[in-house]
Amino acid sequence: MTHAEVQFPLSLEFPKANHAYGVDTCRREYYSLRQARYDALGDDIDAWAAEAAAEGRKLKVIDVGSTAGTLFRHLEPRPHCANIEIAATDIKYEPLYRRERYASYTMDDLMAGNPKTLSNAFDVVVCEQVLEHLPRIDVAIAALERMAKPGGKVCLGVPIFLSPLAFARDAYVQASLVLRPQKTWSHVQTFSQRSFLRQLRRHSHLRLLETRGFRIVSGGLLRPLENHRWWWRFNRRLGALAPWACIEIQAILEKPSAPSA
Repeated sequence: MTHAEVQFPLSLEFPKANHAYGVDTCRREYYSLRQARYDALGDDIDAWAAEAAAEGRKLKVIDVGSTAGTLFRHLEPRPHCANIEIAATDIKYEPLYRRERYASYTMDDLMAGNPKTLSNAFDVVVCEQVLEHLPRIDVAIAALERMAKPGGKVCLGVPIFLSPLAFARDAYVQASLVLRPQKTWSHVQTFSQRSFLRQLRRHSHLRLLETRGFRIVSGGLLRPLENHRWWWRFNRRLGALAPWACIEIQAILEKPSAPSA
């Protein structure tokens, strides 16, 4: 079920005008390609929440680097949101949307391994658009894997470049950090799809289930098209066929189940 087919609960005022996917304040265009990654996660997490409900349990989700709570905005109107127990962590406090709905909201640091966050505790670990800001990708990946239950999902999103451009940008950024230490880079990591997946293989035991992209070109003169469902579907199809060519990718991974005794 895609978000456009979700039946919004009558008790909630969805869809909201001038909100991406009827819920998201970050963009006015209904089918915003920039926010499509959260819509896709909403679909997946809702399906996993339905499976958990059938087993008589809550789905435990943690949003790592939650900022203002965009992920929960996309979960809130979905059919099985009531069966989701959500937690959040971030490096600094931000006003969190529907704070009362969170089981916990903790200030924690991925570069220290998120020591305040429990191990093997979550069915779904989400970390969107965070890893590119961190100097130690190995520490962050290990921490995210640690948080997930055996058999749990880890959902990671990062911006990417085509391989030759990624190599050139990474060389430039690394040289700049040495030669121009006064310059501040927000994105200190530069990924292509290939290099990002290589880092995941190198620093974790996570099993890759799916890689997907959402936009090759967006915004600018093309932005009005993001109010049309056909343009969103076209880009989702392109992102499924050629995620390596997109501006960002989302990797869905699974932590291996504990070996049987």
